[in-house]
Amino acid sequence: MESFKQKLYENGYFRQEELVFWDCDREQRVRLAALLSRLGAFAGYDYDARGLTHEVLWANREVFLLSRASIKIQDCPHAGDVLDITTWEAGAKAAHMGRNYEMRDRQGRLRVSARTDWILVDPETRKVMRPSAFTAKPLLSSDRPLDCPETRKIVLPREGREDLGTRTVRWSDLDGNGHLFSGNYADIIWDALPEDLQIQTPREFQINYSREAVLGDTLRLEGFRGEAGYFVEGLGPQGVCFTALCVF
Repeated sequence: MESFKQKLYENGYFRQEELVFWDCDREQRVRLAALLSRLGAFAGYDYDARGLTHEVLWANREVFLLSRASIKIQDCPHAGDVLDITTWEAGAKAAHMGRNYEMRDRQGRLRVSARTDWILVDPETRKVMRPSAFTAKPLLSSDRPLDCPETRKIVLPREGREDLGTRTVRWSDLDGNGHLFSGNYADIIWDALPEDLQIQTPREFQINYSREAVLGDTLRLEGFRGEAGYFVEGLGPQGVCFTALCVF
């Protein structure tokens, strides 16, 4: 049996992973939740390999939270596919730090690409800090091209929204920080989509994370079908928790 490879670069990290049934839907297509989960995981793998584990960053009171993500699916992966996944830092702009990703098959063909924006937070005070406040390592940039839309602020029109029901945050939704895991948002969104869209393969997906949702919070879900795609927004007790756009 062949062992999967991983490599650490000056600005980047590479690792091979196989998609299993849990990662995929009933058509054996990769779920967006599985892709979102890997965005967070690979950022963690990169920093772990440099000795900057979650525990180290927490002790330094410098942790990253995912703020925005943009995913482009060039050729949807399926169960059993082995992906060569690479991530690298992509500079800082205002309060956001960028990180990009490519997922290729064993033949080198690009299957998925992604851009993410992260914010730096003091985990004790929950205060958002400027990227320049990060002391653990220099934040790097890159001019490496990437075939993926830029992250952006997503706004639903006020009129013409659909009621998509509610979703209560459950124990199994929580991550090690005690709030709704960033990858699980995509499953919540997909469960709420109109049936004619659930069976389609998305070409692009974008999401903004606005407020953390915790155990017991009930999210009120609203949708809007527009020319740009289908928008979904989740409103919690304190306001908007997330806004997303699915393009088919």
